[in-house]
Amino acid sequence: MIPIFDGHNDVLLRLMRKSEPDGGAASFLNGDGAGQLDLPRARAGGFVGGLFAVFIPPREKDADRDAMMAKPEYDVPLPEKSELTYAQATAFEMISLLFRIQRRSGGAVRVCRDVGEIRANIDAGSLATVLHIEGAEPIDGDLRMLEILYEAGLRSLGLVWSRPNIFGHGVPFRFPSSPDTGPGLTDTGKALVKACNELGIVIDLSHLNEKGFWDVAALSDAPLVATHSNVNALCQNSRNLTDRQLGAIRDSGGMVGLNFATCFLRADGKVAGDTPLEDMVRHTDYLIEKLGVDHVGLGSDFDGAVIPEKIGTVAGLPHLVEAYRAAGYDDATLRKLGTENWLGVLERTWGG
Repeated sequence: MIPIFDGHNDVLLRLMRKSEPDGGAASFLNGDGAGQLDLPRARAGGFVGGLFAVFIPPREKDADRDAMMAKPEYDVPLPEKSELTYAQATAFEMISLLFRIQRRSGGAVRVCRDVGEIRANIDAGSLATVLHIEGAEPIDGDLRMLEILYEAGLRSLGLVWSRPNIFGHGVPFRFPSSPDTGPGLTDTGKALVKACNELGIVIDLSHLNEKGFWDVAALSDAPLVATHSNVNALCQNSRNLTDRQLGAIRDSGGMVGLNFATCFLRADGKVAGDTPLEDMVRHTDYLIEKLGVDHVGLGSDFDGAVIPEKIGTVAGLPHLVEAYRAAGYDDATLRKLGTENWLGVLERTWGG
């Protein structure tokens, strides 16, 4: 089985919302048959680790994005900026849940802080998790919280989710659209880029609008990484990357993780479970053409998106591998897409 180290999932948010006494740790470790990702199904699918996202949901019920995105064209309204105290409290709840899962797993799940730890835990059969924050709302304008989060294990950070914050502006859920949807980074956002460079934190460009992307590209001395994004030329969703952006990622020695969300795969931009795996192959082919085979991986968005029914859950990853084989991908390419490319870009960013 081809091992998969994945660029993005939202399982911590799903578990937190279950409101269980242990925060959902037992549901993850034992499997609960809900959602798309837990430890038993990860083992069944060859999922050996990945970036585990902390995302701050809106306080109020969000717009029904999936319903709106079923239309031929859409521009989904976004929630307001997230308040700092709420964002920090929510982040701490999810981060503590990840550490609780580790503690109760008996060594089956580990939070990793460097590539050596990731490799060692994969080799030992443990699930190698990396703490990622999707949208920097828990970080204050003076960046003091960044230091604390780094010491807690934060190694990958998306400056924004799609809503605006004090650091910059994300892309809305809009189709058809380019990612050029608003202003670039704030001065505080530019300071955050520099601070991430100094600490060796991956700066995730997924959800960031195009002007913000180019601000990061001009400021950062690290590889440019989009953990869960696709190709705008194939699906004109604002969340997807232009050829020019892909060229900059390639030139930086960076990385793109293929997002499994059907609305970012399909040419019609719809949320539809019957999306064929050939659409995933089509985006992967394009990414390899533009970036090179050493700079493409997977960024599933498990537990955060409607994905193709032929995959269904993390246990269905072998179906995607077989679709790649049917398209002519050999084992060496599959190992790069599955694990090696992610570990390579993390090593280039974090250091040895």
